This record gives sequence, structure tokens and C-alpha cells, in this order.
Amino acid sequence: MSNNSTNKRLLIGQINGLFGVQGWVKLFSHANPRKNILSYQPWHVEVDGQWKTLEIVKGRVQGKTIVAQLKDVNDREVARNYIGTDIYIERDQLPKLPKGEYYWDELTGLEVVNTTGVKLGKISYMVDTGSNNVMVINGEKEHWVPYIEPFLINIDMDTRQILVDWDEDF
Repeated sequence: MSNNSTNKRLLIGQINGLFGVQGWVKLFSHANPRKNILSYQPWHVEVDGQWKTLEIVKGRVQGKTIVAQLKDVNDREVARNYIGTDIYIERDQLPKLPKGEYYWDELTGLEVVNTTGVKLGKISYMVDTGSNNVMVINGEKEHWVPYIEPFLINIDMDTRQILVDWDEDF
């Protein structure tokens, strides 16, 4: 059973290392572009089973990683406690997308049906292949369907169904 608070929260990254001696942390970001993790504030983290809000004092891109200074975290020992902590934001912290555009987590779990009416399964997750995004659909077998026209025909959020032009044997 997932409680309601987690449904409204999105996993946006993770604190995955220490940076410098003043308590700065390194971040792994799921945001696109990655540095956007710094613009979604505040962050919500679960520490010992309790939700806690973290404020960012400063943050920047540092080489291939992103680093941030957290409020009231002033040395490495305090910062060390946060390593491995997942960073969440509230859903309403995200900008509203134009009509017909969706965040990946909104598509997860939608049923995918092809043009001949065959149910391919549900979207397990999305993958960015570099050239385009792909829906990973799990049903009787796994289908990797490009999230672009001409394969993507229609998304109906009311019925939670996506119509695709994709052969069930492929």
C-alpha cells in the first residue's frame, strides 16, 4: 500500500556523495536538463522514516556532477548522514506542461493498445535512448515502442489508455 503523500511526490534525484569540507553534497539528478534539480525547491527527503524538508542555500554544476549546499548542513560529518538519500519534490512544484504533453510518471501504468485492438500491456517505465524516448510496455511480453509519431497515435488520460501503431509480435 502506498500512502497518499508519496503519490504526490516525485523522485527527482539522490544525494550520492560529499563535496569539499563545508558540508556540500554531490547530487545525482533525474531532472532534464540535470541542473534543473536545483530549481525545484524545497526538497523532501525521508530520514529514519520521517519526511523532512531540505532547503538549498547554493548549488551549481561542477564538472560532470551537480553540487549543493544544504541549509544547516555545515560540515562533512552532518552531510555524510544524507548520502544515499532520495530527493523528492511535490508534484505541484513542476511547471504545467502544454496540453498533450505529459511527464513520464504520468504515463507509467497506462494501458497500451494497438490499432487492431490488442492490449500490449502497461507502461512500466520510459527510456531516453538519446535519439528519442521509448515506452517500455509489459504484458505477455515486453515491447519497446518509440514515444514518437507515427507509432504514438493517441493518449487518453480519461481512459488511461495509449493507442499505438505497433504489431503485437514485434
